[in-house]
Amino acid sequence: MRVLALASMTVVIALVHISCPPTVRADTAGALNGTYRASSLGFQAKTNSRFEQQATVRSTWTIQTTCSLADLCAGTVTSDQGWTAEVRNMAGQWFVRRTLPDWMKCPDGVTTYPGQQIFKFYPVDEEGQAVRNSQTWAGWDETTGVSGACGRNLQTQITMPFRLDQTA
Repeated sequence: MRVLALASMTVVIALVHISCPPTVRADTAGALNGTYRASSLGFQAKTNSRFEQQATVRSTWTIQTTCSLADLCAGTVTSDQGWTAEVRNMAGQWFVRRTLPDWMKCPDGVTTYPGQQIFKFYPVDEEGQAVRNSQTWAGWDETTGVSGACGRNLQTQITMPFRLDQTA
């Protein structure tokens, strides 16, 4: 009788385990909230894939985000440089997109064109390897101009290494 009861209990446990899928919940550890030091490293910049030194840009960002799923987060970045933009997380990588009016000045000194700036970053460890739940992020600051601007068919594109460190 005991053997039969034990066998029945084993079958019930196995059926429950097979029929119940694992629970999925939002990963709130993935949200970015707080104050961050943002650094675009101009000394390692490339213009249209050629190394060309640019000014290093450092700023303070205040980031507020919420996550509906582990890798679906969105919110707002406010920079101490006077701009605000949307921030999104897709598959573990964060994106901030903004338009820079009058980014490219033409040789005539009057005509200007906008640029599209995109910051892409992901959490890293001390060696720069991708990890989860870090207080340091690394990636790229990329600004691309308009094709045909200033009579040039080739878009001007400036890419710099980017680092984001949580300060508070």
